[in-house]
Amino acid sequence: MIRTMMNGKIHRAVVTEANLNYVGSITIDPVLLEAANILPNERVQIVNNNNGERLETYVIEGERGSREICLNGAAARKVQVGDVVIIISYVQLDDSELDGFEPNVVIVDQDNNIVDPEYIEKRQTEYTHQ
Repeated sequence: MIRTMMNGKIHRAVVTEANLNYVGSITIDPVLLEAANILPNERVQIVNNNNGERLETYVIEGERGSREICLNGAAARKVQVGDVVIIISYVQLDDSELDGFEPNVVIVDQDNNIVDPEYIEKRQTEYTHQ
């Protein structure tokens, strides 16, 4: 059996821009994408905590270190700058792949800085062992 599981999540990101005149998608700082294991062009679900809107779009990589979360095109009508959103990617796994599988959950503050202590600790460990 194939199951659709959460693969990565950027939790409580703050929308920094809504650009109606762009072709479509969501632009995200690559630092956040890497932490959540989300790739450019990957389909994501956006959940808006402020108004309850849910939508799907694809990811465009923004400027590294910008902390940018920008909804583009028609999706820009579903958010306002300052809205809090959850960005979720999914993966399809066979039952045999589920044992030990853990999604990448990234918690950010009101400025879209990563505050998840497990992620920060993991990254510090990786850097000290290189």
